[in-house]
Amino acid sequence: MKRFLTAIGWITVAFATSTCSKKDLPFANSRDAASYNRPVGAAAKDLLNSNTFSSLLVEVQYISGYAPDPAALDQLQQFLASRTNKPGGITITTRAIEDPGSTTLSLSQIRELENRNRTAFNNNTRLSLYILYSNSDYTDAGTLGIAYRNTSAALMGKKIHENSGSFGQVSRTKLEATVLEHEVGHLLGLVDLGSPMQSAHKDASHGNHCKDNQCLMFYASETTDVFGFLSRTNPPALDAGCLADLKANGGK
Repeated sequence: MKRFLTAIGWITVAFATSTCSKKDLPFANSRDAASYNRPVGAAAKDLLNSNTFSSLLVEVQYISGYAPDPAALDQLQQFLASRTNKPGGITITTRAIEDPGSTTLSLSQIRELENRNRTAFNNNTRLSLYILYSNSDYTDAGTLGIAYRNTSAALMGKKIHENSGSFGQVSRTKLEATVLEHEVGHLLGLVDLGSPMQSAHKDASHGNHCKDNQCLMFYASETTDVFGFLSRTNPPALDAGCLADLKANGGK
């Protein structure tokens, strides 16, 4: 499945170190593993501007039964188009991968899955992101998604399914799109992860999140208050502080 464009629960940011361990280093299909094993936010400028990479490919892989919601992917594509300068276009691909056969996944296991299965890497003027949809819980059972490398994120598909789409629950599209955009927001360097703050809007007591309680990057999107946060008519959006950070770092 491909989408072309010409023009939570809890969400966690996991920081990869710039020094690659022997276990983390191999990507089965890449000769330049170190480029994809950097800290969250390290690729923010390249994602936002068109100086080096004028197009973007988002590779989404999933375990059978937990395919991404098409409408959520559409919203992710619109989010990226509205915030990044990619005149060569944005493409999203999806593909099922083998079930790892584990009820829970640790960060190291998620990295291993990416190492074995990722096929999209930077190519000439095209930059690539990788997003995994797991059928397992994270080791922190409340987690819905993590951003864990400079171009990598994972969503806990099973947990998202359990907490959306039924009577009294938020819609699958709304919850999934919020998790996707929140994690990609961290990959874009928000907040204070690679896109320097233009104003003091970081909520220091809740890590790399925005202090504006109406913002997509507000910490409530990763706490037990997530459903109240998503109960508004309009889905969460980036506030003026986060938008200013992205624009100053080469984005729109």
